[in-house]
Formats: sequence, C-alpha cells, structure tokens
Amino acid sequence: MNTWHVLVRILSYLHSVPALLKCACPSGTSSASFYRKLKLGHMSSAAAASPPHVAFIAFPFASHPLTLFPIARAVAAAAPSAVVSFLATQRALSSLPSGGGDTPNLRYVAVADGIPTDAASPPPKDILHLIKLFLSSTPGNLKQGIAAAAEAAGGVPVSCISSDAFMWMSSDVAEELAVPWIPLRTGSTPAFSAHLHTDLLRQKFGVEGAGGCEEELLAFIPGLEVQRVRDLPEGIVAGDIDSPFSVLSYRMAQKIPEAAAVGLNTFEGLNPAIEASLASTFPRYLPIGPFHFLFPPSTVAADPNGCLPWLDRQAPASVVYVSFGSIFTPPPEELGELAEGLAASGAPFIWSLKEAAQQFLPAGFLARTAGQGMVVGWAPQREVLSHAAVGGFLTHSGWNSAIEGISAGVPMLCRPIFADQFMNQRSMALEWGNGTGFEGVAMSKEGVVRALDSLLKGEEGEKLRARAKELKEAAIAAVAPGGSSRENFDTLLRLMLTTQKLNN
Repeated sequence: MNTWHVLVRILSYLHSVPALLKCACPSGTSSASFYRKLKLGHMSSAAAASPPHVAFIAFPFASHPLTLFPIARAVAAAAPSAVVSFLATQRALSSLPSGGGDTPNLRYVAVADGIPTDAASPPPKDILHLIKLFLSSTPGNLKQGIAAAAEAAGGVPVSCISSDAFMWMSSDVAEELAVPWIPLRTGSTPAFSAHLHTDLLRQKFGVEGAGGCEEELLAFIPGLEVQRVRDLPEGIVAGDIDSPFSVLSYRMAQKIPEAAAVGLNTFEGLNPAIEASLASTFPRYLPIGPFHFLFPPSTVAADPNGCLPWLDRQAPASVVYVSFGSIFTPPPEELGELAEGLAASGAPFIWSLKEAAQQFLPAGFLARTAGQGMVVGWAPQREVLSHAAVGGFLTHSGWNSAIEGISAGVPMLCRPIFADQFMNQRSMALEWGNGTGFEGVAMSKEGVVRALDSLLKGEEGEKLRARAKELKEAAIAAVAPGGSSRENFDTLLRLMLTTQKLNN
C-alpha cells in the first residue's frame, strides 16, 4: 500500500474544537496544517491480503474509556483501510460519542461486565464491587469480545491489541493470538515507576505499612528522589494489597515488560530521570501526551451550567476552579471547611461538585456566595482551565486533571486523596514547581484562605504561574509538528498497523 496521505484525515475533526486547538497548536498554525507533516510508513505486504485490525481494550471505569477512545479514533482516521475495534462494557460504551462520521472503520464491541442480569439484583453502585465483578469475567469476556470484533469485521482477524495498561490480562490474549500487545498508561510516570519497582519496595519496606519509614525518601529509584514512602499509592507497601486496584497495578507491573511498546500520557522532558530509566527498560517507551492535546475530542464539550459565559465576566487570572474528580470526594467535614474558606477568601470560584456531595455544604453557603462563585454538578474542565480568567486549580491531583492543568498553564493547589495523587502533588511542589499543597494535607477554613491568597495574589503564586506557563509551552511543543509526542505517535502507529508479530 502506498504511503498514507493521512494528514487531513488523522484529526480532521479538530475543526470542531477551536478552543483546544488554540491551546494545542503553535501560534499562527492552522488546524489543517498542524497535522500535515505526520509521516507514516508502509504496511507490510501481508496487509494487501488482510488489513490491519487493531483492537483497543478499555478499562471500563471512571474516565479511562474517555481517555483511551480518542486514540482509537485517531488510529482509525490515520489508517482508513484498517479495522479498529473499541472494546468496553456496554455501560462504558454508552458514555462515548456515537460512531461513524469520519471514521467508519471504527467499531464498538461490548464485552460482559460480570453484573448479574437478574432483575432482582440491580447493578451495584460501589465502584470497587463493580471492578471485582468485571474482573471475574476476564479474560473470558475479552476473548469473546475479540472474536466478536473479528466477526463484525467480516472475518478480519485482530492483528494488534492495544489496551489500557490496567488491562494486563490483554497480554495473555495477545500472546494466544500471536499478535503484539501495546498497553497505554493513563496515569503519571512517577507512579508508573513506583509500580514497576513494587517488589523492590516490598523487599525494603514490607507490606505492613512501612512503620517508622513513612518519611524516608525513595532516592534509590531514579527520578523518585523527592517522593516519600508515605506518598506511594496504596497497595504497594501499605494498605490493602489485595484490593482490585492494588492487584491490577501489581499484575500490570509484572506483565508490561513483555509489551511490544508502551504509550504514556506524558511528554518528554517532564521526568528526565524516570524517562531515562524507563527507556532502558522498554526499548519502545513512547510518551505521546498530553493525550487531550494530541487526540482532542470530536465534539465541543457541553456547558449546561454556563461556566464559560460566567468566566467571560471575570478578571484575568482571578478565578479558582475547584474539582476533585468523578470518583472520590474529600470527607464531608473538609467540604464544609473548604466552602467556608472559599467564602472568606472572597476569590471568585467555580466548584464542580457532584450533586450527591452538595448536601454537605454549610447551610446558606450557596446563597451567601451567589455573587462570588458557582457550584455546579459538572463543568467542561479543559475549557474552564484554558480560560484566561482562571488563575488557579484546586485539585485532587489525579493525573488526568494534573496533565490538563499543566497543559493549560494553570498553577495547582493540591488536596490528594487516592492512588497516584500524593506522588503527583509532590512532583508539582518539589520537582516541577507548578503546584503546592496544604499543611497536613487536609483542608481547613484558615488554610484555604491562606493558600488561595498566596496562589492568586502572592509572590509564590507568581512563581508558580510563571513555571506553569513554561510547562504549558513544553506540552505544546511536544505535540507540534516535529515534536516528541507527535514523532512517538508516528512510531506507535507503525507498530499498531503491522500485521506481523513483533520481536522484542
């Protein structure tokens, strides 16, 4: 097959997201020319007989499917003669954009979620229980999904499996099919390195909480010199090592060295020491982030609560945006302290808070702050962060939010809760210089007032803002023509579209 003239097709849907393009494209670069120099090689000769069939397997919880889907869409747009299947539970698929459009070669394939179909047993709401049920169906549901994908493609066999890195069991399915497995890691690089060193960390600190060693720095692992034992994700040396997240992360770390390549939601230069270490471990270690810059969504995000028009009326860099993600929320007493701190600070704010948690707001808070800020059940986060009126981001520092804050050039105030969030906050505060935290982690009214005053008005905030701007420019450069993430995606695409088994 001739060299693909992919540049208009790969992300033609970029025209529908001008706000993101303004952030992602270098000044003076049009959306069409932004991808015009992407270089693709030739398919193997076997492709003429059987086109490539790339199967993406999502971890069907939280924001994971929404993070993975744009990459599948980009691959489908880049290779219109290839087949691209996106496997997830029906519940996860229902949250994605409808198929078709400019990528008719992209198909959805539903896999079993393990939830009992008995009407007397409604789907549980607890996410950990949902994950356990889903894992009880794997890898059988994945094998059935792969077979269904091939059948839906008219018998074209799957030639490559690319999964969320959490879906480590996809490697076993790929091995059975003798096709490459290319995991995509959506979490942060420091946490990824920590998971890869789980056995070493357990050998040194045990699994009973590392009593007495919580403040010890992880200087013996390249790139983790600023991290403490206490910052490690739960399940490595403390907490429940048998929880679903702990088991998924540990098995991922065991399996991922077998991968044909690894794609990560970061960009070169953000973690130089870790990057050098991972590059020596994985011959095809490919940072292709920020994902949302290189793979923007196909539609403009909705703004049902009018956040953007409200921001248009605010002064530049004056607003604090508050969000703790879609899964976990700080304890009710902290939500009350945060609310009182926001009110006392006088700072304009947008607080994205799940409606179920709004019951914990102090009595009269919404009325008292009606002229100061907004509390909404959902906000278009990327667009909000990219708005000139936003001067700070109070976040749980989950990686999706952190990389979006980095890409928007917004300094961050962190209240970590779970998983990689503590490591991300340490990286921002002590390594990257674009964020800070609260004394003692938990929020108090007085602590919130001090932190917001420093972030929005103080000298420290100016330093954080300057550094945040530098990181934003680095992220933009990575996805620009000739940038490291663009070149790495080119490499990843070649690997995905091969129809031959890769030899590592």
